[in-house]
Amino acid sequence: MADPVTVVIDPLEAHLLRADTLRVALVVPVSGVLGLLGPGAINCAVLAAHEVNAAGGVLGTPVELVLVDGGRGPAAVAGEVRELVRSGAVQAVVGTHASDVRVAIEHALGGAAPFVYTPPYEGGARRPGVYYLGEPASLQVGPGIDWLVEHRRARRWFLLGNDYVWPRLVHASARSRLRARSATVVGERLVPPGTTAMDLLLEQLAAVRPDAVLLTLIGSDLIAFNRAFAASGLGCARLCGALEEHGLLAAGGDSTGGLYAAMGYFGGIATDANLGLGERYTAMFGPDAPLLNGHGHGCYEGVLMLASLARRAGTLAVPAVEAVADGTTVVSGRGPLTLVAGRVCQRVYVARADGLDFEVVTSV
Repeated sequence: MADPVTVVIDPLEAHLLRADTLRVALVVPVSGVLGLLGPGAINCAVLAAHEVNAAGGVLGTPVELVLVDGGRGPAAVAGEVRELVRSGAVQAVVGTHASDVRVAIEHALGGAAPFVYTPPYEGGARRPGVYYLGEPASLQVGPGIDWLVEHRRARRWFLLGNDYVWPRLVHASARSRLRARSATVVGERLVPPGTTAMDLLLEQLAAVRPDAVLLTLIGSDLIAFNRAFAASGLGCARLCGALEEHGLLAAGGDSTGGLYAAMGYFGGIATDANLGLGERYTAMFGPDAPLLNGHGHGCYEGVLMLASLARRAGTLAVPAVEAVADGTTVVSGRGPLTLVAGRVCQRVYVARADGLDFEVVTSV
């Protein structure tokens, strides 16, 4: 039996960890608009670290996790991660958080330590030592757009998101996909994180009467919008790029048949690997633990991938990891994941909200 996994809550205390450990900065939001994701993501990372340690650890040493609150501003998060790496308090980074935080961390690290980033992201160039496990925008929202155009005759679209890098580039990808399907964008709005003016946004939608809305709002903003939408009486479809099980639960569920999400993982996907993961998760954290969801599950994959990269390279030095990264494979709830050019290519699921659950309608 492996020793329990240590999670250091205060990064300033990271130096108190045992010297013979692989210390990983776990960057997840426990505050801000994405704070709802934190508990489940921490649980999933702890489960992965426990499994890694039960199999002998990494390079003969156990994995320890050092929590960094990724819900703060990009500069604050990146500065803390840089100091942890510079001081030797951590040797690697795994994160699920907003893309503006990711960009800041990449700049701050400058290739000084491996960084596994797990949620959907906007795509683009990759820096050495950075590994993406989520779906790029070009692959994530396309299947949902195609399905709604075909099955809901959604020709008129409104694009609504938070004002930062991920929504901007998801919208750019969506505009291209919609043009290819002879659909049109009838309106677009980007709002600051933490916005409260949901009534004004709903008035804009009512004025242009779209068939569907692409929502790239995140966290509490997405929850607030969906709650307000449900009370508004508007009937257009909604396709979300960041809606997972906790967001659906917090919004009060949805029984309209018109709320959709596109993700690389949902807790209810029926694979043998996912059923086994669910059993292990419940055994460790109990039946009342935060639900398995795409963002939390990404942290499970991230810790496993980091451990596998270190084993293949025999070190965490970025040049050595880069040399062996391609072909590195782990098995998670969605099946085998293999790095190719620092990224993975995986199935995307489009699911419809059915009360408090998701029903997968297609996958690509």
